[in-house]
Amino acid sequence: MPIALRYYSIIFFLLMGSFSHLYGKVEYKYSYLPKKVYENQVFPITILEIGSQFSKNPKFIFDKKIAQKPISSKPLIVKNGNETFYTFYFKSINSNVTIPALRIENITGTNSLPKHIIPIAKLKPRDDFCGVLAADMKIKTSQASTYDASNNLITLLVDAYEANIENMHLRNVIESGIEQVHRVNAKVDAEFYMVVPSSQKKVKFTYFNTIKQQYIFLETDIDIKDSTVSTQSQLNPKDDSFDKLKKYSFISFALFFLLLFLWKKDFFYLMLMVVSLVILFIFYMPREKICVDQGSSLYILPTNTSRVCVVTDRQLTTDLLGKRANFNKIEYSNQMIGWIKDENICKD
Repeated sequence: MPIALRYYSIIFFLLMGSFSHLYGKVEYKYSYLPKKVYENQVFPITILEIGSQFSKNPKFIFDKKIAQKPISSKPLIVKNGNETFYTFYFKSINSNVTIPALRIENITGTNSLPKHIIPIAKLKPRDDFCGVLAADMKIKTSQASTYDASNNLITLLVDAYEANIENMHLRNVIESGIEQVHRVNAKVDAEFYMVVPSSQKKVKFTYFNTIKQQYIFLETDIDIKDSTVSTQSQLNPKDDSFDKLKKYSFISFALFFLLLFLWKKDFFYLMLMVVSLVILFIFYMPREKICVDQGSSLYILPTNTSRVCVVTDRQLTTDLLGKRANFNKIEYSNQMIGWIKDENICKD
């Protein structure tokens, strides 16, 4: 019996020694802290964990007394052998950035890292700067549509990394706004709207690349593709000379193909006549009507941050000219085009 007890004791101490080896030598330190950042910059800090082979991730608790907080409470985790890197993203908000003191709890106990102060540098201003600082930024897609008689609405889908995309704006446009911001760790994408004169053929601006430490140009062409049909909006109802020309043309085609069918007795011409009539019907089918509540805000752009151009002074029924997310494009009095929210549509 004593021999068996001695055997189990040895096994127990060997196991405890293994656990101590696995869990007793965990070390944490900052592997990356920027020496300086710029105003409104999104930047990473990285914590290195050395020696842990335990699968459960530690708990990170930043000092709540400091106003600066990470953008997300969950870090980006990268494992490399017995080293693990935990990256948090912050955004500079004051004259100096204070990274709060950090408490790290894991199976071995509690570790701590001190607070750090990072100075903020200022960028040299530029008129074409869009306000975004990023490690990389690209225009993924662009779409242009007619906004009113003299302006176009441009929508850009923007992808970026380590970017303050929510601060994006342009000075040399009539109106601009950002919507649908989606951020996952370093990657962020959003939709950017702007109203520009119809005579403008390109959109060109700069962002500041935080890796290259320089301004980078981005540009895209403004290409309107049959916006009257695609948006089903006739922005100037009084100016219908071109619409009449299209209408009479398709009526003429239909009559011409009907005469050919009666003369040649060939069903091919009958099919062409039917196609002409279908196109004519699609172009001139009645638009959907919506009822707008009195006191509804009419936005210049279909964004929550857009400027309100007018507040409706009465309840009205008008054509629905287009729809984007929870915004509806309508024409108000005096051919004023704008966007109302779904909540401003009359309730039954």
